[in-house]
Amino acid sequence: MTYQDTYPTWTPVPGEGRPAAPVPPPPGLPRRGSGGRWALAALFWLGLVAAVLPWWLDTPAGSLTGTTDLLTAAGRVTGLVAGYLLLVQVLMMSRLGVLERWLGGERLSRVHRDLGATLLVAVLAHLALLVVGYAGLERTSILGEVGSLLSGYEDMLSAFVAAGIMVAVGVTAVRAVRRRLPYELWHHLHLASYLALLLGYGHQFSNGAQLYEPGPVHTGWIVAYLLVVAALIWGRVIAPLAFNLRHRLRVAEVVAESLDTISIYLTGRRVNQIDLLGGQYFRWRFLTPGCWWQSHPFSVSAAGNNDWLRLTVKVVGAHTAELRDLTPGTRAWAEGPSGTFTAAHRTRERALLIAGGSGIAPLRAMLEELPPGAALIYRARTPADVLLQQELDWLAGARHTSVWYVIGSRNDPGPRQLMSPEGLRRLVPDLTRRDVYLCGPGGLVDEAVRVLRRAKVPRRQIHLATFEL
Repeated sequence: MTYQDTYPTWTPVPGEGRPAAPVPPPPGLPRRGSGGRWALAALFWLGLVAAVLPWWLDTPAGSLTGTTDLLTAAGRVTGLVAGYLLLVQVLMMSRLGVLERWLGGERLSRVHRDLGATLLVAVLAHLALLVVGYAGLERTSILGEVGSLLSGYEDMLSAFVAAGIMVAVGVTAVRAVRRRLPYELWHHLHLASYLALLLGYGHQFSNGAQLYEPGPVHTGWIVAYLLVVAALIWGRVIAPLAFNLRHRLRVAEVVAESLDTISIYLTGRRVNQIDLLGGQYFRWRFLTPGCWWQSHPFSVSAAGNNDWLRLTVKVVGAHTAELRDLTPGTRAWAEGPSGTFTAAHRTRERALLIAGGSGIAPLRAMLEELPPGAALIYRARTPADVLLQQELDWLAGARHTSVWYVIGSRNDPGPRQLMSPEGLRRLVPDLTRRDVYLCGPGGLVDEAVRVLRRAKVPRRQIHLATFEL
């Protein structure tokens, strides 16, 4: 169903009802180019070449004649690659704004995951190749060589511990394992990568064939470590501290949107100066006895305005249940805004938005900033599960947006027929010429991506909301 009626704007009444919605919606945001992404890709490959180049220059032609020589050489190369990839991985976890803006949240998460798998393989290959190579040179057993390395080489024990930590982090990053872990537990386990960086540092400079001698290579790696640590301190400590001291966000009101969903309105100082785009998220920590120690990512459900921020949260666990009881005046600690799930990062002028349940939150905010002519498909099991409907209907008229509420189970004939390549093309004939933004339960998003790819929508035009780094 297409809605064209314009709803009147909401008028704020102090202490009553919800705050006013921002009106009129601003013109569509201009698109941002991909130059920054290409620059980061070029820097990554140049850094990888620079990491391996010292070994290449130090290895005379024809010097690798035997099997043990080849094994130890391969072990050293994989060690240099692993050291470089570990620095890159930690840098991607630093939450630097430039990485978020240039690479994009979904792409950053995907690259982080893929590099993590490559890093794990490189670490295990480095360890195995050197142990086997050295055992061959010294004509001893594998276990004997391991004992010799641990007892006779400085900082080697910490290096083995670092390798074990990276294996543990890699296992918990597997999707099947990740989904079974509470977010906070997974998050803190993932932070062990910092410990791996610290523990692996010593053996690189005390035993690394290319790094232990003072010189340009030695100095260059130390500078790389210092830059990554500086990025961590800036992104994780200084920038959030400056943001929260400047804006001093507090809870203004908690509004029930449905039986299991709430909206949290926040006010503070200079809220109109927050550089926020609809669809972005913050990592929120509410400073109450039961919530202060937990930080969770929640998208804003309304674009930035002069008066307030809003989160719309589905109650799914103990932490989100406690958010129902937040009282006005509760201080909030926020890190962000983050993410490129925004109108400014589209590749086409028109867009299709597909939401499921509380996944409507970032898409509702984005509708304020997309150019006129967008389309929204909102999946919900029952009419009671449709959130923010009055606002969506009002925005449909104000932004000339086509809105379809698709109610029912995924196995019902109507939703099943609609969420197919043919059904989507009937609703949105120019589907392949639009950006598609997806947010909702994992099953809905995964199935929608498969359907869109079968409908020949290019992968670069499909945008997913991710919060993992």
